Amino acid sequence: MQKILITTAVVIVILVGGFFAFNAYIYQQKQGPVVDYKNTTYRIEGEVVQLTNGRSESEATPGSATKVVTDYFGNEAKGDLNGDGIPDLAFLLTQTSGGSGTFYYVVAAIQTAEGGYYGSNAIFLGDRISPQTTEIREGQVVVNYAERNPGEPMSTEPSVGVSLYLKFSNNELVSTE
Repeated sequence: MQKILITTAVVIVILVGGFFAFNAYIYQQKQGPVVDYKNTTYRIEGEVVQLTNGRSESEATPGSATKVVTDYFGNEAKGDLNGDGIPDLAFLLTQTSGGSGTFYYVVAAIQTAEGGYYGSNAIFLGDRISPQTTEIREGQVVVNYAERNPGEPMSTEPSVGVSLYLKFSNNELVSTE
């Protein structure tokens, strides 16, 4: 009698477990891949940076307590950068490494036909700049920001308007100027 109860309990556990596993599989199929450009890899100054929820932390040097922190800043723009008819994104990242500097970069997240993203290289904008707008116009990324005059101290508020024009070519962001 005890053997029958144990066998029945095992069968019930297997059926209930199978139901939940099958239900999770069906749910995942209906939802599609959960892919987010804030969880994508980008290349900054030749280094691969993997964002997780828009953030990355790594040691500045092996064994160092100093961290290089990369954060999603925003200023998103949406538009087709690679001519495939699928909207891509351009936005800003910041990077700090323990000093007083906050380095700004523009990157692109190229959307695939499956709905996922792959990240581009980063183009350096400046240290402690004042970002204004990011746009995608006719396949070009236009980043507007303010920086300091040459020779001004970093304590001076950025006041010189700059527009940077970029295109996506050979899987990289490149200047059009």
